[in-house]
Amino acid sequence: MTTEKSTGLTDWARPYYQASTESPFLFYVIFGATADNFAISRNKYLCDGIPDSLEILAYGPDNHPEVIDNFRTANLQVLEDDAGLIAEIARQTHCVIIKGHIQNSENLNYFRNTIGLLTFLLDNGGVAIFDALSLSWWSKSRWMAEIFQPATPQPNSHVVILTSAENDDANTLWFHTRGLLKFGRPDLSIHNVPSHYHSAVIEMFNRFIGFQAFGGMIEQGQEIRMNSLPDNMYCLHSGHYDDPDFNNVHIEIKWPEIY
Repeated sequence: MTTEKSTGLTDWARPYYQASTESPFLFYVIFGATADNFAISRNKYLCDGIPDSLEILAYGPDNHPEVIDNFRTANLQVLEDDAGLIAEIARQTHCVIIKGHIQNSENLNYFRNTIGLLTFLLDNGGVAIFDALSLSWWSKSRWMAEIFQPATPQPNSHVVILTSAENDDANTLWFHTRGLLKFGRPDLSIHNVPSHYHSAVIEMFNRFIGFQAFGGMIEQGQEIRMNSLPDNMYCLHSGHYDDPDFNNVHIEIKWPEIY
């Protein structure tokens, strides 16, 4: 999903792009980084400019130190199985927040440039990135291997699929995503998924994540056509940006009424 530019950088194309009134929103916290120097090498970081609408906010011992503590306290439980990274994050006294709405466009160059900026900050004091939309933590090594070095959009690495049991039944799950707001698209949700459909729903979600990230839009009432799922499933636009489960609007995928 990339095309070469005469300038040497690669366009991150959106082959399914449809114009939308919704705008992408990004929100990252880089622990350990400071905002002292932004001489970003264009070729090294695949970044030909920081999006104008992004805010770059720096915090430290002399500038609202509670901000870095608040993000640590609220979100470190996600890293319960990585004691080394938790300890490294706990030692940091500075952080930089990158956030802002981006104008929707027919390419993902804004995302490529933001990834370059984040990678630059990791190379300049940063030890970890917290993605506030997908509630994901990235060590520097994992970010480099999975996000930066592929030099392609990798939407399924930026969107998480979460599950929780419904009605105290461990075999019947609610599946939903977080992170599609980074692409200016709604997240996904489907309730009451029996165990024999879990794999099929994950496959469907991964298809929709890629389709939307690359510019596609799911229509109101759109039917689901997959051999591994029941007939007559359909999509409804739902939710609001204040919903804490998504921090985004979402697509609610419905089972057929006879199911």
